[in-house]
Amino acid sequence: MPIDILMPALSPTMKEGTLAKWHVKAGDLVESGDILAEIETDKATMEFEAVDDGEISEILVAEGTSSIKVNTPIAVMASDDATSQSAPSVSKDDDVKNENADQAPVPVPAPAQAQTEQAPVGNRIFASPLAKRIAADRNIDLSTIKGSGPRGRIVKADVESASSSPQNATSNVKTEIAGQSPALTQANQNDVAGLYDGREFETVELDGMRRTIAQRLSEAKQTIPHFYLRREIELDPLLAFRADLNKTLEDRSIKLSINDFIIKASALALKSVPDCNVVWAGDRLLRFKAADVAVAVAIEGGLFTPVLRDADTKTLSALSLEMKDLAARAKSRKLSPADYTGGSFAISNLGMMGIENFDAVINPPHGSILAVGAGLKKPVVRDDAVGIATMMSVTLSVDHRAIDGALGAEFLASFKSLMENPMAMLA
Repeated sequence: MPIDILMPALSPTMKEGTLAKWHVKAGDLVESGDILAEIETDKATMEFEAVDDGEISEILVAEGTSSIKVNTPIAVMASDDATSQSAPSVSKDDDVKNENADQAPVPVPAPAQAQTEQAPVGNRIFASPLAKRIAADRNIDLSTIKGSGPRGRIVKADVESASSSPQNATSNVKTEIAGQSPALTQANQNDVAGLYDGREFETVELDGMRRTIAQRLSEAKQTIPHFYLRREIELDPLLAFRADLNKTLEDRSIKLSINDFIIKASALALKSVPDCNVVWAGDRLLRFKAADVAVAVAIEGGLFTPVLRDADTKTLSALSLEMKDLAARAKSRKLSPADYTGGSFAISNLGMMGIENFDAVINPPHGSILAVGAGLKKPVVRDDAVGIATMMSVTLSVDHRAIDGALGAEFLASFKSLMENPMAMLA
């Protein structure tokens, strides 16, 4: 009998994805384990395998379609006892599944000898996910559009054609107040482009990663009560200690970075102040025994936060090698979900880019994140005398639901002590 092939959840955080590429077409015979498609998740592009043997009877979602909710039907497969002409029947349960997936229901294919256009059922409108998104962005009523796709389905070209026609063009009401652009409201946020008539610009579509970053960090700032604690770290003792260590490691082709020491000091500080090694879990806290530290890695179009597990127990050289491997795989989008999930704490280091200090946004469900600035030569006062030292500014962003100010201050004191007395990291 016919089997729906559903958009899979390929990572723990995946709620929707982009169908990057099909490896099969209607009429192809597949076996369990064959690659059906490439799915772009919020973090990477991953292959999707068949779990049953059968024949692909219909492709429901085209290549390049984005924002496909998990468990939405993307194709139909006829099992060994069915023919490629077979089609699934639509039941109330199927309708509920589609509505819960926040997608327009996919029309059921009629037998090949009697395929005719199908009219929308009731108030439901058949439209591709991409057509729905474009219509929403341009404030176009889909009920006014006649679909040109299979069985009357509304596709991208239909919406774009409608948006250019005079009767469907959205009027932009512009109010000039004190020479400023009008404030954006919920009603016109989807038509920001209308505020820039006459100005040349390029529309850049969001990929799955950028969309997820926007969603998660908006949620973080709206739901997590952030507060910030700042300290300055004197780096000269660590710089000298690092230089000596790197000389002894030359024959092993290992070169420790300042970031390796920051990771190690953060992990040891979490162990020293275990009440900071927590995440907020709604009605309770989760306090961890291991110190798993996430580190932000910038890549083209976004960032990853791979996690170094049990960082407190690993040597500096082991952390250095592991971090280099994770960063390389992040930049080539080869990380698995296990590489970037978990942890209670994160590090975001923009010092190598010359940023002196900044406030980082907590990455849920972490309890805190450390923003690290550049090490700069500055005047300092010691014993009432002015001297020069290499100083590095750090800012700890803290989830106040989970960690109070005194605890955050205790963590930073431990971190500062370790960074300024680096020999203690080897104890």
